[in-house]
Amino acid sequence: MTGTTPSAAAPSHPAGAHAADAGPHWPAPFAARPVDATVTVPGSKSLTNRYLVLAALADGPSRLRAPLHSRDSALMIEALRQLGATVTEVPGDGAFGPDLEIVPISMDTAAADTAIDCGLAGTVMRFVPPVAALRRGESRFDGDPHARKRPMGTIIESLAGLGVAVTAPDGGPASSLPFTVHGSGEVRGGHLVIDASASSQFVSALLLAGARFTEGLHLEHVGKPVPSLDHINMTVAVLRGVGVAVDDSVPNHWVVSPGPIRAFDVRIEQDLSNAGPFLAAALATGGTVRIPNWPAETTQVGDLWRGILTAMGATVTVDGGTLTVSGGPEIKGGDFDETSELAPTVAALCALATGPSRLGGIAHLRGHETDRLAALVAEINRLGGDAEETPDGLIIRPAALHGGVVHSYADHRMATAGAILGLAVPGVEVEDIATTAKTMPGFPQLWEAMLAQGPAADEDTAGGTQH
Repeated sequence: MTGTTPSAAAPSHPAGAHAADAGPHWPAPFAARPVDATVTVPGSKSLTNRYLVLAALADGPSRLRAPLHSRDSALMIEALRQLGATVTEVPGDGAFGPDLEIVPISMDTAAADTAIDCGLAGTVMRFVPPVAALRRGESRFDGDPHARKRPMGTIIESLAGLGVAVTAPDGGPASSLPFTVHGSGEVRGGHLVIDASASSQFVSALLLAGARFTEGLHLEHVGKPVPSLDHINMTVAVLRGVGVAVDDSVPNHWVVSPGPIRAFDVRIEQDLSNAGPFLAAALATGGTVRIPNWPAETTQVGDLWRGILTAMGATVTVDGGTLTVSGGPEIKGGDFDETSELAPTVAALCALATGPSRLGGIAHLRGHETDRLAALVAEINRLGGDAEETPDGLIIRPAALHGGVVHSYADHRMATAGAILGLAVPGVEVEDIATTAKTMPGFPQLWEAMLAQGPAADEDTAGGTQH
């Protein structure tokens, strides 16, 4: 039977992670039989927060249909409200919450000084400061403790290069959170050279606001390759969709023409990255998971799941807009050089694989919510696995896993990785599963509802097959 999921002495911790357990442990459900489920997930965080920024800068009121409602999107909404935007929830037809109507910020009048809480949201701490620079007044930025350790220097240096004053709490130069943006009501723009090798969000942040700069923006990257180019391509596509002219024909150069950002009415795609753990459940249990409304064309990095899971031995099809993933008798290891934010889910599957795996091109994950490479190694090995770091990724070898506590480090993708391991390994518990609310509120309920469908529903979790 199928249906539609409702809404709903250990290694030391990596740098920036909390050392103590946060909240009770969540017993990760063990699947004694193959999962057979149809799952719908909430809207894309990446698209929701990009459109929220553009709506705050647009030439009239805009509407987001079926947006994500999560901690990251709530932080973005509150940040834009603090800068003068009006964001109102209105009834919609989405399964995961109301639509949003946004009246943009008025940049023509002086505004009161304000404080902005970034939480642990990279999109807020990087996308919002250029918006604050366009407004007259001081905007103080801070966030969760680990947010102060996330790379921010490029955004701060970029604003300084555009003539915007950014100061630390003592009034001196800033290099990380907390800092204050001293907005004058306009940003000149023009040619700006940056090193965005630590995060593609540095590029996206400046592109999103660039059309409102007096001279537009010619952004040039120098340095090591920019990671997660798919996210920059998403930003460019979103900008073009609201009437902004962007020339990205020359590698490492992006030219945004000055002009208005057209008000819009847009429906947010479901989050294909967050669909990953549910798709991974098909491989972890040798079962089948279907995701309806999979977009025929998308800029989301999560569309890479089709190729990644096929390489790991799954059968992947798209029929009538439904993506179906069926796992086989084993999970295959392999070389994976394009995983980006999908890496924690891929790593969990690699820990269950019958052959060795290498994940490359993900050195930048050391600067995410936590040092994800160190965290993945610590938690896989905590359960008896065989994982090690490389300069730009991970090597994971087959090993017999056992139960234990998987620590989340306040990182939503570490928590969902623990849930995947728990499907195939009895006795896994996830510390602070509530951190999944960062991008997917109600994850435990969605996960359990998936397992309650079809043959996977079974009160007896003894036995089963570990890959």
